[in-house]
Amino acid sequence: MKRFNWQNIRLVLIVFLMLFLYSFSLKKNSKRLINAVNISFTAGQDNLFITHEIVNNLLIQKQKDPIKIKKEDLNLKSLEKLLVSHEMIESAEVFLTINGSLNAKIKQKTPIVRYVSSNAMYYLDNKGDKMPLSENFSARVPIIFGDFDMDNKEKYVTLFNAIAKDDFLKKSITGIEILPSGNIVMTNRDYDFEILFGSPIHVDQKLKNYKAFYMHAIKDTLINNYKLVNLLFTNQVVCKN
Repeated sequence: MKRFNWQNIRLVLIVFLMLFLYSFSLKKNSKRLINAVNISFTAGQDNLFITHEIVNNLLIQKQKDPIKIKKEDLNLKSLEKLLVSHEMIESAEVFLTINGSLNAKIKQKTPIVRYVSSNAMYYLDNKGDKMPLSENFSARVPIIFGDFDMDNKEKYVTLFNAIAKDDFLKKSITGIEILPSGNIVMTNRDYDFEILFGSPIHVDQKLKNYKAFYMHAIKDTLINNYKLVNLLFTNQVVCKN
């Protein structure tokens, strides 16, 4: 007659008990109500185009009052999709913590220029997508006006991003006019001359030429007499009084 191996039986019972307790804990935890909603923004986005209140209202719009919702009834992916559908939000991460709080981490879109016309005003973000103006904050970015075509925006967005990523240029360039020909004329913050950029091609070289010209020209009082700085030629900068 075989003897029972009580040690193995005890081990099996312990495993079953642990699985039962784990399952029971998960089920009980899923029935708990959300006890708090925490909203945070990506580090460095101190000037908020979209507020905590707006995000909270979006969550309430989807789930009524999240505080009264059971954890098991929350669809986190659906909430993320809802938040990202907002025109000022680039990405969103929504997650639950063990203590029952609902957390939403928001990354706002980054405006790089502001388009102004007689019938429309909006930002363009770094991906070239429209972004509405905000009542909470106004971004200090170049203003675009003229014949800007959203259907043919890629080459212009390349220029806008190049300006936005350069510390000197984003402070210096204040206006960008797109002519009917597609050529670009820019204005700067410190002097009265216009910058004839031409077609948005050879962007990096033209901007490099302009920066080199500017750094050299500010040492000479003649810069105050210039009316036009021509960047059409990639191998030289032509100035006119």
